[in-house]
Amino acid sequence: MKIAYLDCFSGVSGDMFVGSLLDAGLPFEKLEGSISGLNLNGYKISAKKEERGNIFGTKFTVFLPEESQKVRYLREIKQILTGSDLPLSVIERCILIFEKLAMTEGEIQHISPDEVPFHELGAGNSIIDMVAAVVGIHLLGIERFFVSRIPVGSGIMAGVHGKIPVPSPATIALLKGIPIYDSGQDVEMVTPPGAALITSLCSSFGPMPPMTIERVGYGVGTRTLADRPNLLRMLIGNDIDRQNLETVVVLESNLDDMSPELLGYLMDKLFDAGAMDVTFSHIQMKKNRPAIQLQVVGRPEDNERLIKIIFRESTTLGIRTTYSQRAVLKREELIVDSPWGTMRVKKIINQDGATVLLPEYEECRRIAKENNLALRDVYLWATALSKHP
Repeated sequence: MKIAYLDCFSGVSGDMFVGSLLDAGLPFEKLEGSISGLNLNGYKISAKKEERGNIFGTKFTVFLPEESQKVRYLREIKQILTGSDLPLSVIERCILIFEKLAMTEGEIQHISPDEVPFHELGAGNSIIDMVAAVVGIHLLGIERFFVSRIPVGSGIMAGVHGKIPVPSPATIALLKGIPIYDSGQDVEMVTPPGAALITSLCSSFGPMPPMTIERVGYGVGTRTLADRPNLLRMLIGNDIDRQNLETVVVLESNLDDMSPELLGYLMDKLFDAGAMDVTFSHIQMKKNRPAIQLQVVGRPEDNERLIKIIFRESTTLGIRTTYSQRAVLKREELIVDSPWGTMRVKKIINQDGATVLLPEYEECRRIAKENNLALRDVYLWATALSKHP
């Protein structure tokens, strides 16, 4: 599988994203031909080599006449995309990205996504940046994207309606659930289009996945930064094994004053809120107090909701948060015929390509109760499926 890793040591923007694709081998003529079908008049694009910190990369630039830099709304952007001759998969992915932007801005401004005036976000250059990024991924055949932790800037910058904080409200909203850190720079390191691209296209945030690197590209940013070259590095290659990598958030807290009844209720509430796993471990705390360590594994986008439940339903005064990558085997749900009717089982594909069928507890429990059987016997039957497919 062809994968790519974005090393965002200087942040990310739409033009840097496209520049890194071009620098990694995306043919400019193919990109130019693909986006020429957009219903935008008078624009020109260019790609040229520029240096930042003695490292050369590609600077992607969009030139548009002043009259094209107008306010646009989601409906108009969708019409531009659906009226183009881009591949359907590219159009659909672009629309999802703009819908995400509109929903984010709508929540900030307390208006419907269809009423969001995109201003700079909907101006022609940003449309071309984001469409070019999706087209580039399509042309290079990249199937999965992974991204490093994201550095963000600070300070105040000029917005359409006056001064706004850095990161901008739209950027920080788009980065919810994503591991970020303070870059120490008083400039915008991540633009809303850049945040929308990585959060829409990428499946994991954190360390580089196991991969064999075939191409390296650098997308050049506009600013000159004081402490680092303003570049976005893209590594393109193949994954080493068949494992899928995904980012999870791990929440931990030590509890020494909760009853078992409350702990059981806490676990139920966390699972109801989307936790992937909840465990209790016996530990010894200060003053020789026996206690319970709570560990919750969840999806990054569920982080806030899970933390609220832990604070509300437990006696903890603090929660440790870490982001981690986990390797998971491919899995899917399968319906099989059993002596007691249809049964749901998990189909697991191992690294060597072999298939294993595993029983689902709730399904085996249901069949055992309905047929007055020992749960163990139902489990044994389901487990034997892998030996006799």
